[in-house]
Amino acid sequence: MNSRAFRRGAVAVAAFSATAIVLAGCAGGSGGADSSANPDEPITLTLATFNDFGYDDELLQEYMDENPNIKIVHNKAAISQDARTNYFAKLGKEGLADIEAVEVDWFTEAMQYSDLLAEVPDSAKGRWLDWKEAAATDPEGRLVGFGTDIGPQALCYRADLFEAAGLPTDPDEVAALFDGDWSNYFDVADKYKAATGKPMIDSAHSVFQGMVNQIEFPYDEPDGTVVATDNPELEDAYNQVVERAIPNSAYAAQWSDDWNASMANGEFASMLCPAWMLGIIEGNAPDVSGWQVANAFPNGGGNWGGSYLTVPANGKNVEAALALADWLTSAATQEKTFVNAGQYPSVIEAQESAAITDSTNAYFNDAPTGSIFGERAAAVTVNTYKSVDFIKYNQALQDAITRVFDGLEDQKTAWNTYVAEVEAF
Repeated sequence: MNSRAFRRGAVAVAAFSATAIVLAGCAGGSGGADSSANPDEPITLTLATFNDFGYDDELLQEYMDENPNIKIVHNKAAISQDARTNYFAKLGKEGLADIEAVEVDWFTEAMQYSDLLAEVPDSAKGRWLDWKEAAATDPEGRLVGFGTDIGPQALCYRADLFEAAGLPTDPDEVAALFDGDWSNYFDVADKYKAATGKPMIDSAHSVFQGMVNQIEFPYDEPDGTVVATDNPELEDAYNQVVERAIPNSAYAAQWSDDWNASMANGEFASMLCPAWMLGIIEGNAPDVSGWQVANAFPNGGGNWGGSYLTVPANGKNVEAALALADWLTSAATQEKTFVNAGQYPSVIEAQESAAITDSTNAYFNDAPTGSIFGERAAAVTVNTYKSVDFIKYNQALQDAITRVFDGLEDQKTAWNTYVAEVEAF
């Protein structure tokens, strides 16, 4: 099945964008004291996400047709970190949306406060991958997160820039080129730079993230043991990034305006590419025809990202919010968000549907993205442990990489600074 080209809203024009969609009909009562309210009474539901979940106006309009008295205001943060800051500043207080998206890297933090979140209806339980649902279930057995996507990673590349560098351009040949470990990946990057004088990789942080997501316990273990400063796998990842990724990367980090623009202007030629990145590439380079997807990832498989929708228990419209979150994470809707923004489903029924398995992407030269990311999901063998402190440790080591990239510290000094920061935690 040929899909629509992935669509994407503005990525970083502003920290937040708001879209008000008038939705028709009632999704249920409004929760709490409002649960017995008139079912025809107008209800305004606020939905807070980040990046691009595929919840475009057309999709929300479908909910309008089914629910005549609901109005949705969709607030979209530019990046996950903005959403995280807002979430933890207001959770249990006032000011959060009726439905709040939470990214997997800080979801364990949110689960500390599961008593402040409404429980997912029994009718929705069991639809997700076991590990996805288990991560959102608290010690009391309450499921408090509606799984949206997962982030199996492939490799996105500019075929036109690869051709200019004398590298293969056919997706199968490129997949074979990158079939190997991280050293092989960097060898290809070296060849690209030698031929063009430009970096092949978008950012050093993205490479580091890909490596970390192949380590089961990068920073700490479930019993609380901290290994952040003496984990040989983690230190090896840091050293490889500093020694081999930084010389071949256009930027230290992602998400800047320059990074966004470089998807179109050719400052780099490839990206490690979770499914959700497809919509971001197209949104930033709509007129570029050279982007392709290769069914490959260094050192096997990797998962980056994946999110949940949560409903704060003290919201004004809890029942109606639960009904909308249920609909947004149903199999039928996840099939549509994959087409809209590359959000690879976490719902088993959606993963197995022809709408996903047979899906192609016109922007990426009709790449069979459904089957590619299905195979990439099957290649994931490590479920990285991300404790409540994961963000803190990971940011500290990313900062060390940035300091080396910017020439502020050398490799050893930056690592020692990181060690001191961890010890201070």
